[in-house]
This record gives sequence, structure tokens and C-alpha cells, in this order.
Amino acid sequence: MAVSRPARLHPATRIGDKGEAPPVTPPVTMPRFLARSEPAGRLPSRRDWLRVGLPAVFGTAGLGRPVSSAPGPGVPGFGRAKSVLVVFTSGGQSQLDTWDPKPDAPEEIRGVFGTIATTLPGLRVCEHLPQLAKQAHRYTVLRSMTHDDLDHGSACYLALTGQFHARKSSNPSPRGTDAPALGAVLHRVRPDGRFPHSAFHVNGPLLTPREPGPGQYGGGLGRGYDPLDLGNVTDGTALLHGMSPPADVPPGRLGARRDLVRRLESAAGTDARLPASIAQVGLSRQAFELINTPRVRDAFDVEKEPGRVRDRYGRYRAGQACLMGRRLVEAGVPWVTVFFNHNIRGQDFHVGEPDHYGWDTHNDIFEDMKAHLLPRFDHSVSALLEDMHARGLLEETLVVCMGEFGRAPLVAVEKTAAGRGSPGRKHWAACYSVVLAGAGVTPGAISGRSDKIAAYPLSDPVTPGDLSATLFHALGIPADTHYEDLTARPARIVTGNPVTKLFGS
Repeated sequence: MAVSRPARLHPATRIGDKGEAPPVTPPVTMPRFLARSEPAGRLPSRRDWLRVGLPAVFGTAGLGRPVSSAPGPGVPGFGRAKSVLVVFTSGGQSQLDTWDPKPDAPEEIRGVFGTIATTLPGLRVCEHLPQLAKQAHRYTVLRSMTHDDLDHGSACYLALTGQFHARKSSNPSPRGTDAPALGAVLHRVRPDGRFPHSAFHVNGPLLTPREPGPGQYGGGLGRGYDPLDLGNVTDGTALLHGMSPPADVPPGRLGARRDLVRRLESAAGTDARLPASIAQVGLSRQAFELINTPRVRDAFDVEKEPGRVRDRYGRYRAGQACLMGRRLVEAGVPWVTVFFNHNIRGQDFHVGEPDHYGWDTHNDIFEDMKAHLLPRFDHSVSALLEDMHARGLLEETLVVCMGEFGRAPLVAVEKTAAGRGSPGRKHWAACYSVVLAGAGVTPGAISGRSDKIAAYPLSDPVTPGDLSATLFHALGIPADTHYEDLTARPARIVTGNPVTKLFGS
């Protein structure tokens, strides 16, 4: 098999790869919280729970104000982004067969795919990513992501919340005590008054593998902090119909219904006999806000896009989800998570239906990636980057392509009930890659370095907590920001520290 050898890396294109010691991160000091008004030692009453619980559904009034210490002036990347757009590749996208190929390794390591040059000198990617290769001058490839959680449910939780699950390497169900999704945390510390929620999910919920996994919701902040999930946007007609005011209800009657909801809110806030109605009232209020926010409602209609644009993104679930992500960012939504594939391994249950395929390629990796996963990913994500650049959105949007982990260096055969028994790769979290673009991220660069088989980082390891801190950093929110949850327990928004070397000066 012919193999393309990598060109010598241009010294100016690698971030932090000069052999110097990593920068020393100053210790984080726990900030002092605002004094609470309750007398010391008194147990909370049901009325107290309503007072604390209602803000968790309707807003932030009544909860302790977030406290942080902002970085000093001149810190690279701080506050450069107005929005974050995460393209989540669930299932474990193979670093060796995408962003970090090892063409000089033995075939049982490198696999069967060749590599191609990109617009970035020294960077070669999988041969089945030709469109993304042409966009390489716009993004940074981070090749040194690392952690030690080896199952999808808890690893997706880690990626989506920045926190380890209590049951590491497992597939747990969502619980009310979970850490909140990063978008829910954003809504807690910086609610956006223009929208009913600061965070939207597209093409969810994420199934890990057959039921929605944890980490996508409000968790300990309450159901009112759940990011708004638009689901499969190729079913946009039903979505828009549900958001449109009923034709047989005149504006006056709709207003009267909204007044009723407001009175119910007030009653729930003063009468401890109504706790069960709180969440439903909050959801009703959000529904009214959506109906009466034309900018958001119009963003949900991908049919407003010209046919050639929809074709460029791809007329399938993942492609139209990426297009929806761009439309939401353009409308001003601060946090958008696009689940590029809503199932980690739907090919087990939907053989021959690529809309359901995920990156959990224990077997059939080269067939499924070549025929379905890589062509769609290349087509849609390159369209997203190209389109956002053309519209000027990349200047103020941090785009991140990421998953929960990578794949093992050694190709192996692992037969499953639905698999065809051809080679695949097992889970691997010790080293994998993500891609970042926009909002001051150095364009056309490589950050971090893996060993000769992409098994472990050789330089600049980055944890999911660090990556989460970097996203908040780009939005101008310091990593040491703290907030209080429903039980008045202080929590730091992330466990890591921002990777400022990813940003240009």
C-alpha cells in the first residue's frame, strides 16, 4: 500500500512545541461568596425551596450571584467570542484516521487510509477529508487531548460538562444531581435577555447508546436550565408549527393566556402548596417567549436558506444540523451544541441508514468511515467553516469540533451482533484530537504533539476541563467563576484552566 510521508513541519506552525517548560499556572483562590440572609443553623422550609427553586426554572434572581476574578488585560483570547458553537462527534472519532495520522507506522497501527497535504505546511490529514484539508489555514488541530474515562456515557458527560462523573467508565442515566451541561452553566452565570435560554442543542438528544445520556441537561441547577433541544431539524415543519401561534387564537386571547401563566408563577412563588407546577409553568413561559421572539423563530426555519446553501451543507440530519447551528449563531445565540451524530453507534440498530451512524467503530471502521462518516463530516463541517468565514461570523464565534475520546492505536477485530466482523479500533482516551477555529484562535496551526502511534501526548496535554475553561475564557468568563446550585452549594464552573496558547496575541 502506497503511503504518503509527512512533510517537515514548518517551525512557525506548531504551538508550544519548542521544548520549553510549560507555563506555571497560579493557584486558584476560592472566591468569597456573598453573605446569605438566612439565620445560621435554620433548616430550609418548603417556602425556602420554592424561593430557591423558582429562579432555577425562571431565571437567576434569588440565587447567589456568580463570583469571579477576571484575568488581567492582554490575556490572549479572553472575551474574543460572542458565541460558542460545538460540533460534537460522539462515539469516539479515531484520531489516527482523521487529524493525527501516522503514515510511517506499521499497517496495524496506521490503518488502510492514506494521507493528503493541507493548506497548512506540515499538516497532513486523512485522504477522505479533502474539503477540510482546503480549510486548514483557518483552524488549529489540537493533538494532545487526554483523560482516563473509557465508556461513552460518562465520557460524553465529561466532555459536555467538563466534570468527571461519579461513576467513571460507565453508561449512567441522567440524574438531577448531575453536573450541568456547559450551556446550562452559561445560562446560570450569564443569562441572555434576548432569548428564553442561553444555550440550544441541535440534533439531540444524544443517545449513549440507546437512551439519552447524562451531561446534556441542567442537572443540579434544575430542569429550567436544560438547554433547549431542537431535535432533528429535517423535521422542521413540525417544529415551526408547534412554535407558531394557533390560527384560531386571536392575539388578545393569547395575551390573556400569558397573563394567566404569570399569575400562576406568582402563586407558585408565594404558596408552598404548588411545588409540582413549578417546572410546567416555567416551560410554558419559555414557550410563550419562543412564540414571541421572531428572530429566534425565524432562525429555526432552514427552508429560508437558498437551495444551493442547503446542498452545500448536505441534505441529511448532520448537514442540516450544522446549517441550523450557523443560523442560531447568526441570530445571536451565545451557545450552540450540534450533535453531528445523535447516536454513538446507531449502525448496530439501523444498518444501511447513515443518518444514525456514529463514531463508535469497534469493527467495520474503514468501511463505515470511508462510505458514510468521513464524507459527511468533511462535506458539512467544511461548509460550516467556509460559510461562517464568508459571513464574518468566525471573527466572533469559537467553533470546536470534539468528541468524548479517540480510538486505540492497534487495529483489532471485535465481532458484534450487527457488525460484519471486519477490523476496528477500541475506545482510547489517553490521546485524541479536537479542532478549534475562530474568535482569536491561531489560524493554521498544530497544538500539542502525540507519540509515534498517537497513543499518548508528548507535549502540552489538555484535559476536557481545560478545554471547557478555554470555551468560557473565549466568552470572557474566568475559569474561577463560582455560582450556587439549588442547595446553595458553591460550585466552580469548570475544573480546568484555559489553554491561552491556542489564541494569537
